[in-house]
Amino acid sequence: MKNSPILIVMLTHNDRTVDDADQIFEQCKYSKAQFWGMKEEPMPLDKMKQLYSRMKEYGKTTVLEVVAYTEKKCIEGAKIAVQCGCDILMGTVFSDAVNEICKNNGMKYMPFVGNISRRPSILEGSIDKMIEEANRYLEKGVYGFDLLGYRYVGDAVELNRTFVSQVNAPICIAGSINSDRRLFEIKQTAPWAFTIGGAFFEHKFGGTFCEQIDKVCEYMDKQNTLQMNAVV
Repeated sequence: MKNSPILIVMLTHNDRTVDDADQIFEQCKYSKAQFWGMKEEPMPLDKMKQLYSRMKEYGKTTVLEVVAYTEKKCIEGAKIAVQCGCDILMGTVFSDAVNEICKNNGMKYMPFVGNISRRPSILEGSIDKMIEEANRYLEKGVYGFDLLGYRYVGDAVELNRTFVSQVNAPICIAGSINSDRRLFEIKQTAPWAFTIGGAFFEHKFGGTFCEQIDKVCEYMDKQNTLQMNAVV
């Protein structure tokens, strides 16, 4: 039986945390979403800590996604996640140092795979090599992977389907899930989780931010794979 993919709500747009992230969370704290996250930029650390603490007060699972490509920046991002008490660190180019930080602080590590560049990010590389890369990192004890499937310069649907089916670990498909069709594909592919941020801010799924969250959660919980616009 396939997984029911988990929505991770990202309070981000164009790979950056929005200025009013705290206000949006307050408005949506009673929504159906359990998992909430931000990026490492540009919110000041003190404000990030306060917001993550607020999320914890409401029993949320917290995620920081770090869009960084040098080891120095990746380590800086991991340290931010530790200071904020995050449950999961997503992103970063894999680093043994970041892996150790996560292990030492009880934080699940889900690095990128493939060749990542720019911000907003794009993903390049062969599917086979990404799978090989993932298996090497699993041997080092990572929890799972942050797959920028819809940022892929090749066949995104094929990448998502193949990677999820061949990598035995939790996979989060992150970025650019911004249409009913892509939600349908996510449900069929059945990764562990997926992120939506910018699409909610752009009202791609209709209604308020909170209404969109609940629509997506309800759709993923349904036991069929009808098109999104047939059920919301």
